[in-house]
Amino acid sequence: MTAFAPEQSFSTLTLGGVPVTLDCSGALWLEQARTLVFSDLHFEKGSSYGARGLFLPPFDTRQTLKNMASVIAQFQPQRIISLGDAFHDGEAEGRMAQEDAAQLEELTTAHEWVWILGNHDPEPPARFGGQAVDRVEIGGLGFSHAPEAEGAWQVVGHMHPAAKVAKTGRTVRRRCFVTDGTRIILPSFGAYTGGLNVLDDAYRPFFAIKPDVWMLGKTRVYQVPRAALRRDGINRVYAGKR
Repeated sequence: MTAFAPEQSFSTLTLGGVPVTLDCSGALWLEQARTLVFSDLHFEKGSSYGARGLFLPPFDTRQTLKNMASVIAQFQPQRIISLGDAFHDGEAEGRMAQEDAAQLEELTTAHEWVWILGNHDPEPPARFGGQAVDRVEIGGLGFSHAPEAEGAWQVVGHMHPAAKVAKTGRTVRRRCFVTDGTRIILPSFGAYTGGLNVLDDAYRPFFAIKPDVWMLGKTRVYQVPRAALRRDGINRVYAGKR
């Protein structure tokens, strides 16, 4: 794995000639545009499960907001983009605790905020500020919820990528960024969101070559050698061209 200085929590790559910074939180930072990007926040996923009789502690929104606030304080962005599925369902904003709603309102008021609409939240959030759109282009990069097989310079989410890595007899599974230099898929940022293994065939249509995988560590981002990746159970290996 690539080694970084202990104090460096991020790594900077180039996408379409634009420097993009991968942070160990799972957020993406564009220094030139002063833009911070989060994907798949899934606010109120816990309360959604609770409404269906499946108990999860209903604190995921609060934890996600806390994590977001920490990253925002670190980068001091002018603009924030949420790459879709910010709310787990259409009733999520109504289930939010007043304290959590107030914090989100404060964040959306303090920044230029763009809500990309996703499959879980196809309607604009009525309660909070910001602009709701299907897609936005900034600095030559296109931001949308789900990846597309055609086109380049895409910054997307939806897939919730995760990497399982074997090293010295142990396995570690963490969220990750996936990129082939023409598009990048961000990890989910929500506290209760899971992940789809990057070796799953579902990624095949979006990468003509085997993509690079950058796994989130506790304090830094690691580029994972392809040979170190492992499948989850019965999961076909993607054998695309390099």
